[in-house]
Amino acid sequence: MFIPLDDRIMVSAQISIDDVATAQVLGVGLIINNRPEDESADQTPGDAIAAAAAAAGIAYVAIPVTHAGFSHSQVVAMDAALAQAGDAPVLAYCRSGTRSTLLWALTMAAAGMAPAAIAAKAAAAGYDVSPLRAQIDMLHAQAGARE
Repeated sequence: MFIPLDDRIMVSAQISIDDVATAQVLGVGLIINNRPEDESADQTPGDAIAAAAAAAGIAYVAIPVTHAGFSHSQVVAMDAALAQAGDAPVLAYCRSGTRSTLLWALTMAAAGMAPAAIAAKAAAAGYDVSPLRAQIDMLHAQAGARE
């Protein structure tokens, strides 16, 4: 099940090859894998998702996020991936959708989206960004300082 965070990005728990076909039907232009390889024995390997995406004409990028947390380079990579996708819908996935949502939240804050709006969009999708609220606030403040 793909869960929309906004009008452009959806998140999901681990996807399968069949889910790539569903993404294609929905017009997804980019799949972002936020799951590290070999995190669990039951996950579909990223290479298999990448191959299915390529066959469906969908771009694919891996920005793995471990349970150790988020880095600036991951936020930068997510921002670049979203820019690469242009106006096409994007699907980001991890084990449960939480890490994808949190990385989206950090990326949106760094782009200048208001923290309250980020929290509201995530909450509407069933995700809680409060564990990263201090980082979201900081990135938003830094974005304002750059303007």
